[in-house]
Amino acid sequence: MTDKLRIALAQLNPIVGDIAGNLQKAVEARRAAALGRADVVMFPELFLAGYPPEDLVLKPAFQRAAMAAVAELAEQTADGGPAVLIGSPWVEEGNLYNAFLLLDEGEIKGHRFKVDLPNYGVFDEKRVFTPGPPPGPLSVRGVRIGLPICEDIWTPDVVECIAETGGEILLVPNGSPYWSDKTDERQNIVVSRIRESGLPLVYLNQIGGQDELVFDGGSFVINADYSVALQMPAWEEAIAITEWTRSNHGWVCEPGEKALVEEDLESVYLAVVQGLRDYVRKNRFPGVVLGLSGGIDSALVAAIAVDALGPDKVHCVMLPYRYTSDESIKDAAECAKLLGVRYDVVPIEAPVAGFSSVLGPLFEGTQSGITEENLQSRSRGVILMAISNKFGSMLLTTGNKSEVSVGYATLYGDMNGGFNPIKDLYKMKVFALSRWRNEHMPKGCFGPAGRVIPENIITRPPSAELRPDQKDEDSLPPYAVLDDILECLVEDEMAIRDIVARGHDRAVVKRVEQLLYVSEYKRRQAAPGVKITRRNFGRDRRYPIVNGFRDAD
Repeated sequence: MTDKLRIALAQLNPIVGDIAGNLQKAVEARRAAALGRADVVMFPELFLAGYPPEDLVLKPAFQRAAMAAVAELAEQTADGGPAVLIGSPWVEEGNLYNAFLLLDEGEIKGHRFKVDLPNYGVFDEKRVFTPGPPPGPLSVRGVRIGLPICEDIWTPDVVECIAETGGEILLVPNGSPYWSDKTDERQNIVVSRIRESGLPLVYLNQIGGQDELVFDGGSFVINADYSVALQMPAWEEAIAITEWTRSNHGWVCEPGEKALVEEDLESVYLAVVQGLRDYVRKNRFPGVVLGLSGGIDSALVAAIAVDALGPDKVHCVMLPYRYTSDESIKDAAECAKLLGVRYDVVPIEAPVAGFSSVLGPLFEGTQSGITEENLQSRSRGVILMAISNKFGSMLLTTGNKSEVSVGYATLYGDMNGGFNPIKDLYKMKVFALSRWRNEHMPKGCFGPAGRVIPENIITRPPSAELRPDQKDEDSLPPYAVLDDILECLVEDEMAIRDIVARGHDRAVVKRVEQLLYVSEYKRRQAAPGVKITRRNFGRDRRYPIVNGFRDAD
């Protein structure tokens, strides 16, 4: 029995599928933990595979590669350095598990399997994994350690089993995706498990972007007396050495770092930056290109891209047409100058005229309208895709959640692109973030300090500029109204009568509901984007395209 224990917490950013790379990160983290005289180093959930691996984990070759990496890492622990607690897929008796393994003295000393497999929202683990049996603790350097895995602490049963079978400390590896306001929810869950078990708890979370998900880190330790012993930073890779002492009342973690965890608009901004940065880097794109229209959405996306990647990796293109205002041309140029990016102007008069000419015989005798307006958007989309194809930069699309919700975007036009940083941000949030970025320099970002979005872009009425004097409010309710209705319909699944009771006009609510439902086919073809809200389009909200239901309330 020991009365002292040093646990290293490796809050790192894995790449799904890069088993060799993730293994090397683990080796380097273990080396750092050894320099810090740690007895054991702990990694997040499924670290060797990357999280979430989705159906990739069903591939037998992938399973074998992950288990071989575990064996290789286990062999390295024969050097007398820190033991390792690490997550990996694991096959046993023909079943595939989400496992957390103890490696020490050159061997795989034991493992525990995730019991509560989440199957809601962005999670689909019951599709791929078998649930494990109720776990007892594992002996780690003489200490009985409970190893509930992520979702296992969101209900009391697993922790109760560990406590009843002699667990002394709870070490919880997590792949917990970010959404706004989740930090408090995590801590409340942790405090509930501590209250029920009487055991201190380590909450270790990964960081980084993976497709639409982004992980914020923000790992922490809370003692049995509910005191916060350690708070690691969010949005940063970090390794923390925690020191534990056995007392008459159980194990206590000595006070350590108390990093400030960003909240509100700052956390949202860092989330979209992290999501874009990792999508580009992990997919090995050399940079990004986007259409800079002089409007607020593309300006914010440009700022996010520069903060994520640096100005040298961002190419902005203005594509003016006869309806593009002088204000937009001036504002786009100023925005590009403030951000320090490459900026080109490619007029689209000729390609739009070409399309109009070849379609003229077919369209003869019809009234000009949305079809002709969309030729502008689709001409821009073709040109931007050509630039992307020629130079290898990924095209960013710039539609906000309000527009994505009601179909206020053109397929094969402004919806073209490989990723959308603001896909899960309602329009009013776009305005708020633009103002916030002009007043703050976010940590870890590569853009300039100070104002990066011209004030005129923020203050003038939004317009698609597809016809003379067009304004968004010609076709849509004011964004403050629209966003509230959409949040009721999308985030909360509220009944029409309850939304009307909030003070909204029933006809407007019904029209927004109709636009939301009939635009599903567009969303199925939209680029992925960073999840920010509780219910993003895609993983969280999976509606049928053919849908005859309308709320009759």
